[in-house]
Amino acid sequence: MDSQARGALVQAAREHERFLWGLCYRMTGVSADADDLVQEVYARALASPPERLDTLRPWLTRVAVNLARDHLRRRRREGYVGPWLPSPVETGDEEVPPSAEARLPGGGSTEGRYELLESVSFAFLLALEALSPKQRAVLLLRDVFDYSVLEVAGALRMSEANVKVVHHRARAAMAAYDRERCVPTRDVQARTRAALEAFLGALMSGDVAAAEALLTSDVRALSDGGGKFRAAQVPIVGPQRTALFFSRLMEMRGMPKAWEARMLNGLPAVVVVYPPSKDPMLAPSTVLRVDVDANGRIHALHAVLVDRKLAGVRMPALE
Repeated sequence: MDSQARGALVQAAREHERFLWGLCYRMTGVSADADDLVQEVYARALASPPERLDTLRPWLTRVAVNLARDHLRRRRREGYVGPWLPSPVETGDEEVPPSAEARLPGGGSTEGRYELLESVSFAFLLALEALSPKQRAVLLLRDVFDYSVLEVAGALRMSEANVKVVHHRARAAMAAYDRERCVPTRDVQARTRAALEAFLGALMSGDVAAAEALLTSDVRALSDGGGKFRAAQVPIVGPQRTALFFSRLMEMRGMPKAWEARMLNGLPAVVVVYPPSKDPMLAPSTVLRVDVDANGRIHALHAVLVDRKLAGVRMPALE
């Protein structure tokens, strides 16, 4: 490949960078992994480029999906210490696009059933964990990126009949998510922000009862330390246990050195930086996020402590 052809290939590939990163992030649930996979896609494109640039996007899609599937298989083979959570990504403070609110369940939409913002939510990414790598790829291309059956078949080198079968099974595996589906509308964002602020306020004031009152009876809390940092190794279930856990954590770590509310994965969350500790098992920072019910009570809490998973989140400025 001469320098001119190489330059044209690089420029053409870069035009698909946002799509490729979004696909790899949704496939793996980890922003740092998506970064690595996209760079590997480009490396393979330069090493063994497709014959024609007009077939570049399906070629890039196929390579990205294959790399992501290999990564998922390797991750499952190696296992994970404690609960696994996605890595948070910043989605900005802009309002939810009106189309996200218009395409709610029962709104008549068939393909493209999940909005882009919804499809990076923790609830959605966690639901994808029930799918096989192939099911995940087909569902994302069909129901998030709005590919036709023919386009998916071409990109993944599958028959159209096989695409339909895999897609049907993937949707069946997402049934539980679809029943409880909560699109990040303006109202959901406002309820989430209010609940998170109230919960943190109760913890900082030492009012465990007030913190407990903000939780549903079936609340679940997950902490992802990845085996590197100290975290609960099993889910914490129930309002009393959850409130006590976070209260004792606050007592142990002390007041945060800095913290900042941020819009992550479509919903308000808090980025926390702790005072330095001599204990290497104590995470220096964390992201805390919650999911709320229709009444604004918290039914899920997620704390991400793994530094690699926080690589894509800006830390609060230390004064």
